Amino acid sequence: MAGEKVHMLESRVINGDTIPHVVLAEVKVVPDWEYKNKRERRKYNRFVRNIKVALPYARVAAHKLERINARLARIENEKERKEYLKEAEKELFEEFEKPLRKLTFSQGRMLIKLIDRETGNTSYDLIKEYKGGFSAFFWQSVARLFGSNLKDEYHGDREDRMIEHIIILIDNGML
Repeated sequence: MAGEKVHMLESRVINGDTIPHVVLAEVKVVPDWEYKNKRERRKYNRFVRNIKVALPYARVAAHKLERINARLARIENEKERKEYLKEAEKELFEEFEKPLRKLTFSQGRMLIKLIDRETGNTSYDLIKEYKGGFSAFFWQSVARLFGSNLKDEYHGDREDRMIEHIIILIDNGML
């Protein structure tokens, strides 16, 4: 018995019988993408590269945003809330400034869309909520100078279907 792995299963008792109960992760089955032409195939491959770079940042951002919101919910004093937000912003800058500066323009635009997908809020709305309207306006102006839009929304069932398809394949371990 030494060296053997033991796996514990949950069980349920149904009509006096003990039945093993295992919750399996959902796996979405998707057909291969049908390309209209070579240009669309190149676009798809470019999206795969950009999503593989940007998606982890969007997911980390969503996770950190949940933690920040949970902590803010427990802080009642407005001064303490502002201090906490300032501290959280400093930590985020220290952790992400250098890697995010290395993103290409197209990866940055993809990140803006994926942040909306993962958080349910546009980057503009997040900045406005946490930093105020003036900051949101300022950063939106900077983004527009570089051909981006912090107000870009994600529509996985319409114009962003290809992106959603790629993300499902990545999550299923197929890309």
